[in-house]
Amino acid sequence: IMRRRPRVSEKAVRERKELDPGTRCPDCGGELRLVGEDASEILDMIAAQMKVIEVARLKKSCRCCEKMVQLPAPSRPIPGSMAGADLLAYILVSKFDDHLPLYRLNEIFARMGADIPDSTLADWCGRAMRVLQPLIERIETAIMGSDLLHADDTPIRVLDRSLRDKGLGKGVKKGRIWTYVRDQRPWVGGAPPGAVYYFAPDWKEEHVHHHLRQTSGILQADGYKGYAKLYEPGSGGTCRFREAACWAHLRRDFHDIWTSNKSEIAREALDRIGALYDIEREVAGQPADIRLAARQKHSKPKVEAFRVWAEAQLTRIPGKGDLAKAFHYGLSRWASFGLFLEDGRVAMDNNAAERALRPIGIGRKNWLFAGADTGAETLARAMTIIETAKMNSVDPQAYLADVLDRIHDHKINRLNELLPWNWTPAAITCAKAA
Repeated sequence: IMRRRPRVSEKAVRERKELDPGTRCPDCGGELRLVGEDASEILDMIAAQMKVIEVARLKKSCRCCEKMVQLPAPSRPIPGSMAGADLLAYILVSKFDDHLPLYRLNEIFARMGADIPDSTLADWCGRAMRVLQPLIERIETAIMGSDLLHADDTPIRVLDRSLRDKGLGKGVKKGRIWTYVRDQRPWVGGAPPGAVYYFAPDWKEEHVHHHLRQTSGILQADGYKGYAKLYEPGSGGTCRFREAACWAHLRRDFHDIWTSNKSEIAREALDRIGALYDIEREVAGQPADIRLAARQKHSKPKVEAFRVWAEAQLTRIPGKGDLAKAFHYGLSRWASFGLFLEDGRVAMDNNAAERALRPIGIGRKNWLFAGADTGAETLARAMTIIETAKMNSVDPQAYLADVLDRIHDHKINRLNELLPWNWTPAAITCAKAA
Protein backbone atom coordinates (compact mmCIF):
# COMPACT_ATOMS: atom_id res chain seq x y z
CA ILE A 1 0.00 0.00 0.00
CA MET A 2 1.38 3.39 -1.00
CA ARG A 3 1.31 5.73 1.98
CA ARG A 4 1.41 9.48 1.54
CA ARG A 5 4.36 11.17 3.21
CA PRO A 6 3.51 13.71 5.91
CA ARG A 7 3.33 17.30 4.69
CA VAL A 8 4.77 19.98 6.96
CA SER A 9 4.04 23.69 6.70
CA GLU A 10 6.89 26.01 5.75
CA LYS A 11 6.07 27.92 8.95
CA ALA A 12 7.13 24.96 11.11
CA VAL A 13 10.18 25.41 13.35
CA ARG A 14 13.26 23.91 11.71
CA GLU A 15 16.53 22.84 13.29
CA ARG A 16 19.66 21.71 11.45
CA LYS A 17 22.06 19.20 12.97
CA GLU A 18 25.35 18.69 11.14
CA LEU A 19 27.30 15.45 11.63
CA ASP A 20 30.82 16.51 10.74
CA PRO A 21 33.48 13.77 10.39
CA GLY A 22 36.18 16.30 11.28
CA THR A 23 39.12 17.71 9.33
CA ARG A 24 41.43 14.65 9.08
CA CYS A 25 41.00 11.27 7.35
CA PRO A 26 40.63 8.49 9.96
CA ASP A 27 42.73 6.14 7.78
CA CYS A 28 45.72 8.19 6.53
CA GLY A 29 45.41 11.46 8.43
CA GLY A 30 45.10 13.53 5.26
CA GLU A 31 43.11 16.78 5.17
CA LEU A 32 39.41 16.38 4.37
CA ARG A 33 37.58 18.68 1.94
CA LEU A 34 33.78 19.12 1.66
CA VAL A 35 32.33 17.51 -1.50
CA GLY A 36 28.63 17.42 -0.58
CA GLU A 37 26.17 16.12 1.98
CA ASP A 38 23.37 13.60 2.47
CA ALA A 39 20.38 15.22 4.18
CA SER A 40 17.23 13.63 5.62
CA GLU A 41 14.45 14.96 7.83
CA ILE A 42 13.01 13.78 11.13
CA LEU A 43 9.63 15.13 12.22
CA ASP A 44 9.61 15.82 15.96
CA MET A 45 7.48 17.83 18.36
CA ILE A 46 8.13 20.43 21.04
CA ALA A 47 6.14 19.24 24.04
CA ALA A 48 3.61 21.66 25.49
CA GLN A 49 4.29 22.89 29.00
CA MET A 50 2.71 25.17 31.55
CA LYS A 51 4.27 28.51 32.31
CA VAL A 52 3.61 30.78 35.30
CA ILE A 53 3.94 34.47 34.50
CA GLU A 54 4.52 36.61 37.58
CA VAL A 55 3.46 40.19 36.97
CA ALA A 56 5.33 42.40 39.44
CA ARG A 57 4.24 46.08 39.40
CA LEU A 58 7.07 47.99 40.97
CA LYS A 59 6.20 50.87 43.28
CA LYS A 60 8.40 53.92 43.17
CA SER A 61 8.28 57.24 44.99
CA CYS A 62 9.54 60.60 43.86
CA ARG A 63 12.53 61.90 45.84
CA CYS A 64 11.29 65.46 45.40
CA CYS A 65 7.52 65.35 46.04
CA GLU A 66 7.09 61.81 47.47
CA LYS A 67 4.48 60.97 44.82
CA MET A 68 3.92 57.20 44.50
CA VAL A 69 4.17 55.93 40.93
CA GLN A 70 3.06 52.48 39.76
CA LEU A 71 1.91 51.19 36.37
CA PRO A 72 -1.69 49.93 36.19
CA ALA A 73 -2.26 46.19 36.15
CA PRO A 74 -2.56 44.80 32.63
CA SER A 75 -5.98 43.56 31.60
CA ARG A 76 -6.60 39.82 31.72
CA PRO A 77 -8.65 37.77 29.25
CA ILE A 78 -11.06 36.87 32.06
CA PRO A 79 -11.05 39.58 34.74
CA GLY A 80 -10.03 38.17 38.12
CA SER A 81 -8.93 34.84 36.65
CA MET A 82 -5.40 33.46 36.45
CA ALA A 83 -6.02 31.96 32.98
CA GLY A 84 -3.82 33.47 30.29
CA ALA A 85 -4.90 33.99 26.69
CA ASP A 86 -2.82 31.12 25.27
CA LEU A 87 -4.12 28.70 27.89
CA LEU A 88 -7.74 29.73 27.27
CA ALA A 89 -7.30 29.35 23.52
CA TYR A 90 -5.84 25.88 24.04
CA ILE A 91 -8.75 24.87 26.27
CA LEU A 92 -11.40 26.23 23.89
CA VAL A 93 -9.94 24.57 20.80
CA SER A 94 -9.33 21.29 22.65
CA LYS A 95 -12.87 21.24 23.98
CA PHE A 96 -14.89 22.58 21.03
CA ASP A 97 -12.74 21.70 18.00
CA ASP A 98 -10.76 18.63 19.11
CA HIS A 99 -13.75 17.50 21.22
CA LEU A 100 -11.82 16.51 24.33
CA PRO A 101 -14.00 16.20 27.47
CA LEU A 102 -12.89 18.49 30.27
CA TYR A 103 -11.87 15.60 32.51
CA ARG A 104 -9.32 14.56 29.87
CA LEU A 105 -7.97 18.11 29.73
CA ASN A 106 -7.67 17.96 33.53
CA GLU A 107 -5.52 14.82 33.17
CA ILE A 108 -3.38 16.42 30.44
CA PHE A 109 -2.75 19.50 32.55
CA ALA A 110 -1.96 17.33 35.59
CA ARG A 111 0.87 15.72 33.60
CA MET A 112 2.17 19.24 32.99
CA GLY A 113 2.11 19.99 36.70
CA ALA A 114 -1.14 21.99 36.97
CA ASP A 115 -4.24 20.68 38.74
CA ILE A 116 -7.17 22.59 37.20
CA PRO A 117 -10.56 21.19 38.31
CA ASP A 118 -13.18 20.33 35.68
CA SER A 119 -15.53 22.90 37.21
CA THR A 120 -12.91 25.63 36.79
CA LEU A 121 -12.32 24.64 33.16
CA ALA A 122 -16.08 24.77 32.49
CA ASP A 123 -16.31 28.18 34.17
CA TRP A 124 -13.42 29.51 32.07
CA CYS A 125 -15.08 28.28 28.86
CA GLY A 126 -18.35 30.05 29.71
CA ARG A 127 -16.67 33.29 30.78
CA ALA A 128 -14.38 33.31 27.73
CA MET A 129 -17.44 33.08 25.50
CA ARG A 130 -18.98 36.05 27.29
CA VAL A 131 -15.78 38.01 26.62
CA LEU A 132 -16.00 37.07 22.95
CA GLN A 133 -19.75 37.74 22.75
CA PRO A 134 -19.37 41.12 20.96
CA LEU A 135 -17.49 39.38 18.13
CA ILE A 136 -19.95 36.47 18.05
CA GLU A 137 -22.86 38.93 17.75
CA ARG A 138 -21.12 40.65 14.83
CA ILE A 139 -20.61 37.29 13.11
CA GLU A 140 -24.30 36.52 13.63
CA THR A 141 -25.36 39.87 12.21
CA ALA A 142 -23.18 39.43 9.13
CA ILE A 143 -24.15 35.83 8.39
CA MET A 144 -27.85 36.08 9.21
CA GLY A 145 -28.08 39.21 7.05
CA SER A 146 -27.27 37.17 3.96
CA ASP A 147 -29.99 36.57 1.35
CA LEU A 148 -28.74 33.02 0.71
CA LEU A 149 -28.31 30.65 3.65
CA HIS A 150 -27.80 26.95 4.24
CA ALA A 151 -29.60 25.57 7.31
CA ASP A 152 -29.59 22.27 9.17
CA ASP A 153 -29.87 20.88 12.69
CA THR A 154 -28.76 17.89 14.73
CA PRO A 155 -29.76 16.43 18.10
CA ILE A 156 -27.69 16.85 21.23
CA ARG A 157 -28.19 15.21 24.63
CA VAL A 158 -28.42 17.65 27.53
CA LEU A 159 -28.47 16.92 31.24
CA ASP A 160 -31.65 18.13 32.96
CA ARG A 161 -31.55 17.34 36.66
CA SER A 162 -35.14 18.50 37.11
CA LEU A 163 -36.29 15.48 35.10
CA ARG A 164 -34.35 13.11 37.33
CA ASP A 165 -35.66 14.82 40.46
CA LYS A 166 -39.19 14.21 39.18
CA GLY A 167 -38.39 10.56 38.52
CA LEU A 168 -38.58 11.01 34.74
CA GLY A 169 -35.78 8.81 33.40
CA LYS A 170 -32.06 9.46 33.79
CA GLY A 171 -32.32 13.25 33.67
CA VAL A 172 -31.24 13.59 30.03
CA LYS A 173 -33.29 15.45 27.42
CA LYS A 174 -32.81 15.87 23.68
CA GLY A 175 -32.04 19.39 22.51
CA ARG A 176 -31.01 20.62 19.07
CA ILE A 177 -28.08 22.52 17.63
CA TRP A 178 -29.01 24.60 14.56
CA THR A 179 -26.53 26.00 12.11
CA TYR A 180 -26.89 28.65 9.41
CA VAL A 181 -24.06 28.90 6.89
CA ARG A 182 -23.02 31.51 4.37
CA ASP A 183 -20.51 30.18 1.86
CA GLN A 184 -20.11 32.09 -1.39
CA ARG A 185 -16.77 30.54 -2.32
CA PRO A 186 -18.27 28.06 -4.85
CA TRP A 187 -19.44 31.00 -7.00
CA VAL A 188 -16.70 33.50 -6.11
CA GLY A 189 -19.00 35.73 -4.10
CA GLY A 190 -17.60 38.74 -2.29
CA ALA A 191 -18.85 38.05 1.25
CA PRO A 192 -16.60 36.05 3.61
CA PRO A 193 -17.81 32.61 4.68
CA GLY A 194 -19.12 31.92 8.16
CA ALA A 195 -21.35 29.68 10.26
CA VAL A 196 -23.70 30.57 13.11
CA TYR A 197 -24.86 28.01 15.67
CA TYR A 198 -27.79 28.18 18.06
CA PHE A 199 -28.96 25.82 20.80
CA ALA A 200 -32.63 25.06 21.31
CA PRO A 201 -34.08 22.84 24.09
CA ASP A 202 -36.45 21.10 21.65
CA TRP A 203 -37.32 20.75 17.96
CA LYS A 204 -40.21 23.20 17.83
CA GLU A 205 -40.54 25.36 14.73
CA GLU A 206 -40.71 28.54 16.82
CA HIS A 207 -36.92 28.39 17.24
CA VAL A 208 -36.32 28.44 13.48
CA HIS A 209 -38.70 31.36 13.08
CA HIS A 210 -36.89 33.25 15.84
CA HIS A 211 -33.46 32.59 14.31
CA LEU A 212 -34.62 33.81 10.89
CA ARG A 213 -36.88 36.64 12.10
CA GLN A 214 -34.84 39.33 10.30
CA THR A 215 -33.67 37.25 7.34
CA SER A 216 -35.14 36.74 3.88
CA GLY A 217 -34.07 35.38 0.52
CA ILE A 218 -33.19 31.79 -0.37
CA LEU A 219 -33.00 29.05 2.26
CA GLN A 220 -31.32 25.78 1.37
CA ALA A 221 -32.41 23.11 3.82
CA ASP A 222 -33.95 19.67 4.24
CA GLY A 223 -37.66 18.88 4.45
CA TYR A 224 -38.13 19.80 8.14
CA LYS A 225 -41.75 20.89 8.54
CA GLY A 226 -40.76 23.88 10.65
CA TYR A 227 -39.51 25.65 7.53
CA ALA A 228 -42.85 25.32 5.71
CA LYS A 229 -44.40 28.56 7.02
CA LEU A 230 -41.33 30.50 5.94
CA TYR A 231 -42.04 29.60 2.32
CA GLU A 232 -45.69 30.65 2.46
CA PRO A 233 -46.79 34.05 1.03
CA GLY A 234 -47.17 36.79 3.63
CA SER A 235 -49.88 39.43 3.97
CA GLY A 236 -48.48 41.26 0.94
CA GLY A 237 -48.60 38.15 -1.20
CA THR A 238 -44.81 37.73 -1.34
CA CYS A 239 -42.74 34.97 0.25
CA ARG A 240 -39.94 35.81 2.66
CA PHE A 241 -38.00 32.75 1.56
CA ARG A 242 -37.65 30.62 -1.53
CA GLU A 243 -36.84 27.00 -0.81
CA ALA A 244 -33.79 25.37 -2.36
CA ALA A 245 -33.91 21.62 -1.89
CA CYS A 246 -30.96 19.27 -1.43
CA TRP A 247 -30.12 16.78 -4.18
CA ALA A 248 -27.63 15.03 -1.86
CA HIS A 249 -30.49 14.27 0.52
CA LEU A 250 -32.54 12.79 -2.33
CA ARG A 251 -29.53 10.85 -3.60
CA ARG A 252 -28.98 9.43 -0.10
CA ASP A 253 -32.50 7.96 -0.10
CA PHE A 254 -31.85 6.13 -3.38
CA HIS A 255 -28.42 5.04 -2.18
CA ASP A 256 -29.90 3.45 0.95
CA ILE A 257 -32.40 1.54 -1.21
CA TRP A 258 -29.68 0.39 -3.61
CA THR A 259 -27.52 -0.77 -0.69
CA SER A 260 -30.37 -2.76 0.86
CA ASN A 261 -31.87 -4.54 -2.16
CA LYS A 262 -29.82 -3.64 -5.28
CA SER A 263 -32.85 -2.07 -6.98
CA GLU A 264 -32.07 -1.31 -10.62
CA ILE A 265 -34.44 1.68 -10.50
CA ALA A 266 -32.52 3.11 -7.53
CA ARG A 267 -29.26 2.46 -9.41
CA GLU A 268 -30.51 4.41 -12.42
CA ALA A 269 -31.65 7.27 -10.15
CA LEU A 270 -28.14 7.40 -8.68
CA ASP A 271 -26.59 7.48 -12.16
CA ARG A 272 -28.90 10.28 -13.30
CA ILE A 273 -28.18 12.39 -10.22
CA GLY A 274 -24.47 11.59 -10.57
CA ALA A 275 -24.51 13.04 -14.09
CA LEU A 276 -25.79 16.34 -12.64
CA TYR A 277 -22.95 16.38 -10.13
CA ASP A 278 -20.45 15.80 -12.93
CA ILE A 279 -21.64 19.07 -14.48
CA GLU A 280 -21.39 20.83 -11.11
CA ARG A 281 -17.78 19.79 -10.69
CA GLU A 282 -16.98 21.43 -14.00
CA VAL A 283 -18.35 24.82 -12.88
CA ALA A 284 -17.18 24.75 -9.24
CA GLY A 285 -15.43 28.00 -8.37
CA GLN A 286 -16.86 29.82 -11.40
CA PRO A 287 -18.89 33.07 -11.19
CA ALA A 288 -22.65 32.72 -10.80
CA ASP A 289 -23.44 33.76 -14.38
CA ILE A 290 -21.13 31.12 -15.84
CA ARG A 291 -22.60 28.47 -13.54
CA LEU A 292 -26.12 29.45 -14.53
CA ALA A 293 -25.34 29.32 -18.26
CA ALA A 294 -23.78 25.85 -17.93
CA ARG A 295 -26.72 24.60 -15.90
CA GLN A 296 -29.24 25.92 -18.39
CA LYS A 297 -27.40 24.26 -21.25
CA HIS A 298 -26.39 20.94 -19.71
CA SER A 299 -28.25 20.33 -16.43
CA LYS A 300 -31.75 21.54 -17.26
CA PRO A 301 -32.47 18.86 -19.92
CA LYS A 302 -31.23 16.14 -17.54
CA VAL A 303 -33.35 17.47 -14.67
CA GLU A 304 -36.48 17.51 -16.84
CA ALA A 305 -35.68 14.01 -18.09
CA PHE A 306 -35.30 12.84 -14.49
CA ARG A 307 -38.75 14.21 -13.62
CA VAL A 308 -40.42 12.48 -16.57
CA TRP A 309 -38.61 9.24 -15.77
CA ALA A 310 -39.49 9.47 -12.04
CA GLU A 311 -43.19 9.94 -12.78
CA ALA A 312 -43.09 6.92 -15.07
CA GLN A 313 -41.46 4.76 -12.38
CA LEU A 314 -44.24 5.55 -9.91
CA THR A 315 -46.68 3.69 -12.19
CA ARG A 316 -44.52 0.55 -11.99
CA ILE A 317 -43.67 0.22 -8.28
CA PRO A 318 -45.66 -0.31 -5.06
CA GLY A 319 -47.07 3.00 -3.87
CA LYS A 320 -46.08 2.60 -0.21
CA GLY A 321 -42.54 1.29 -0.58
CA ASP A 322 -39.33 3.14 0.23
CA LEU A 323 -38.62 3.69 -3.45
CA ALA A 324 -42.00 5.37 -3.98
CA LYS A 325 -41.40 7.54 -0.89
CA ALA A 326 -38.09 8.71 -2.34
CA PHE A 327 -39.71 9.64 -5.66
CA HIS A 328 -42.62 11.40 -3.90
CA TYR A 329 -40.17 13.36 -1.75
CA GLY A 330 -38.46 14.73 -4.84
CA LEU A 331 -41.54 15.33 -7.00
CA SER A 332 -43.49 17.06 -4.22
CA ARG A 333 -40.68 19.65 -3.95
CA TRP A 334 -39.82 19.80 -7.63
CA ALA A 335 -39.75 23.59 -7.89
CA SER A 336 -37.30 23.68 -4.98
CA PHE A 337 -35.11 21.01 -6.56
CA GLY A 338 -35.03 23.08 -9.75
CA LEU A 339 -34.13 26.42 -8.14
CA PHE A 340 -30.41 25.88 -8.82
CA LEU A 341 -31.30 26.06 -12.53
CA GLU A 342 -32.65 29.60 -12.06
CA ASP A 343 -29.92 31.11 -9.85
CA GLY A 344 -26.22 30.41 -10.32
CA ARG A 345 -25.54 31.18 -6.67
CA VAL A 346 -27.67 28.29 -5.42
CA ALA A 347 -25.89 25.02 -4.70
CA MET A 348 -27.24 21.64 -5.75
CA ASP A 349 -27.18 20.44 -2.17
CA ASN A 350 -27.03 21.47 1.45
CA ASN A 351 -23.61 19.97 2.08
CA ALA A 352 -22.28 23.29 3.42
CA ALA A 353 -24.61 23.06 6.43
CA GLU A 354 -24.06 19.32 6.84
CA ARG A 355 -20.29 19.88 6.94
CA ALA A 356 -20.77 22.57 9.56
CA LEU A 357 -22.64 20.10 11.79
CA ARG A 358 -20.14 17.27 11.36
CA PRO A 359 -18.01 18.43 14.33
CA ILE A 360 -21.07 18.14 16.58
CA GLY A 361 -21.51 14.51 15.52
CA ILE A 362 -17.85 13.79 16.26
CA GLY A 363 -18.07 15.58 19.58
CA ARG A 364 -21.13 13.60 20.71
CA LYS A 365 -19.05 10.42 20.64
CA ASN A 366 -16.54 11.97 23.04
CA TRP A 367 -18.36 14.17 25.51
CA LEU A 368 -21.72 12.31 25.16
CA PHE A 369 -23.88 15.20 26.44
CA ALA A 370 -23.84 18.86 27.46
CA GLY A 371 -23.91 19.46 31.20
CA ALA A 372 -26.89 21.82 31.03
CA ASP A 373 -28.64 24.27 28.72
CA THR A 374 -25.96 26.85 29.56
CA GLY A 375 -23.26 24.38 28.51
CA ALA A 376 -25.02 23.74 25.20
CA GLU A 377 -25.31 27.50 24.62
CA THR A 378 -21.58 27.87 25.30
CA LEU A 379 -20.98 25.09 22.76
CA ALA A 380 -23.03 26.95 20.13
CA ARG A 381 -21.19 30.23 20.70
CA ALA A 382 -17.78 28.54 20.63
CA MET A 383 -18.62 26.67 17.43
CA THR A 384 -19.70 29.95 15.81
CA ILE A 385 -16.36 31.66 16.29
CA ILE A 386 -14.12 28.59 15.82
CA GLU A 387 -15.80 27.24 12.68
CA THR A 388 -16.01 30.71 11.13
CA ALA A 389 -12.27 31.14 11.74
CA LYS A 390 -11.58 27.79 10.07
CA MET A 391 -13.77 28.64 7.08
CA ASN A 392 -11.62 31.75 6.59
CA SER A 393 -8.40 29.70 6.70
CA VAL A 394 -7.48 31.06 10.12
CA ASP A 395 -5.84 28.88 12.78
CA PRO A 396 -8.50 29.01 15.53
CA GLN A 397 -6.03 28.60 18.40
CA ALA A 398 -3.73 31.38 17.22
CA TYR A 399 -6.76 33.55 16.51
CA LEU A 400 -8.41 33.04 19.90
CA ALA A 401 -5.14 33.54 21.79
CA ASP A 402 -4.50 36.83 20.04
CA VAL A 403 -8.07 38.14 20.30
CA LEU A 404 -8.50 37.19 23.97
CA ASP A 405 -5.25 39.01 24.72
CA ARG A 406 -6.33 42.19 22.87
CA ILE A 407 -10.10 42.51 23.08
CA HIS A 408 -10.34 44.36 26.42
CA ASP A 409 -7.95 47.08 25.25
CA HIS A 410 -9.31 47.29 21.70
CA LYS A 411 -11.47 50.27 20.80
CA ILE A 412 -15.14 49.32 20.73
CA ASN A 413 -15.72 51.09 17.43
CA ARG A 414 -12.94 49.03 15.81
CA LEU A 415 -14.01 45.58 16.98
CA ASN A 416 -14.73 44.58 13.38
CA GLU A 417 -10.95 44.42 12.95
CA LEU A 418 -10.96 41.34 15.18
CA LEU A 419 -13.51 39.38 13.16
CA PRO A 420 -11.99 36.22 11.63
CA TRP A 421 -12.16 37.54 8.04
CA ASN A 422 -10.50 40.86 9.01
CA TRP A 423 -8.06 39.60 11.64
CA THR A 424 -4.36 40.40 11.52
CA PRO A 425 -2.15 39.06 14.35
CA ALA A 426 -0.98 41.68 16.83
CA ALA A 427 2.69 41.02 16.01
CA ILE A 428 2.12 41.83 12.33
CA THR A 429 0.00 44.86 13.21
CA CYS A 430 2.76 46.26 15.46
CA ALA A 431 5.41 45.61 12.79
CA LYS A 432 3.40 47.54 10.20
CA ALA A 433 2.88 50.42 12.63
CA ALA A 434 6.61 50.59 13.26
